[in-house]
Amino acid sequence: QGKKLSDALRISAYVFSRGILMFTALVNTASWFMQNISNFWQTAWLEFYDHMEGDEWTIFLVGAALVPALAFWGFNGILLVADITGKPTFITRYRIQLGKNDPVDRKKLWKAIYTALGNQFFVSFPMLVPMFYIMQWWENTFSKELPTFQWFLVELSIFTVVEEILFYYTHRLVHHPVLYKHIHKKHHEWTAPIGVVSIYAHPIEHIVSNTLPVMTGPMIMGSHIVSISAWFSIALVTTSISHCGYHLPLLPSPEFHDFHHLKFNQCYGVLGVLDFLHGTDKMFRQTKAFERHKVLLSLTPLSESIPELPKKDE
Repeated sequence: QGKKLSDALRISAYVFSRGILMFTALVNTASWFMQNISNFWQTAWLEFYDHMEGDEWTIFLVGAALVPALAFWGFNGILLVADITGKPTFITRYRIQLGKNDPVDRKKLWKAIYTALGNQFFVSFPMLVPMFYIMQWWENTFSKELPTFQWFLVELSIFTVVEEILFYYTHRLVHHPVLYKHIHKKHHEWTAPIGVVSIYAHPIEHIVSNTLPVMTGPMIMGSHIVSISAWFSIALVTTSISHCGYHLPLLPSPEFHDFHHLKFNQCYGVLGVLDFLHGTDKMFRQTKAFERHKVLLSLTPLSESIPELPKKDE
């Protein structure tokens, strides 16, 4: 018994020590990698700052307007090719609402694109002016020292929570019958949405429900322009994914918001937390769409692996 105990302790000590060594090596490697990444971005930021000669307004426009706009139209440009041509099939085979937008109605599409551009140029960009002065007041937005990656993750978490709260309640507000008829109905012309429809909305809705929830977090935190630029880009790409109509591998699931466009009175939020608390996802949770609401980790479309149940008359 004593020998068995000794052998067990020796094996345990060996495994534990090896585990500690591997963990230490991984931590050191990760720290080295993050330090090099941080040094790269810090150097790039200083070079950009010097190139702009410290012109804060120009820097703000590039970071808060140009970079997010390029992210939005770059991502949606790829989706639009699939929407218009029905190709490549490695995108279109992941369509959520089968038979819809196959191909997309060109007239409706151009209307959506013109409205999206109008909202960006005549609503979102002018809203950056007061935001710029608020960020100047914080005296941190244009600092020559970038925030750490860990602090950016903290900010990102806070931005996400703020957006979820503001978007959920303003979204429910514009679903009030009076406001819906005059404002939000425009966005719901698309019962099977596509990516660019994410900012296809009445200007009032675009201010209250689309833009302010995203802008508020950075204004509360007094964030650096690099953090703002990254957050705005992430927000625009993720809302495009939510509206894109394709449940693509490795990307966040768009099933939740796609279901909202299909049924109108379900799934008002972004993360779904407030929908769960308020019971505005009960119908969704009883559907096959809820079963498909996960990150796709294979190449088989979820519409095939988790198909809709046949209708009774079939």
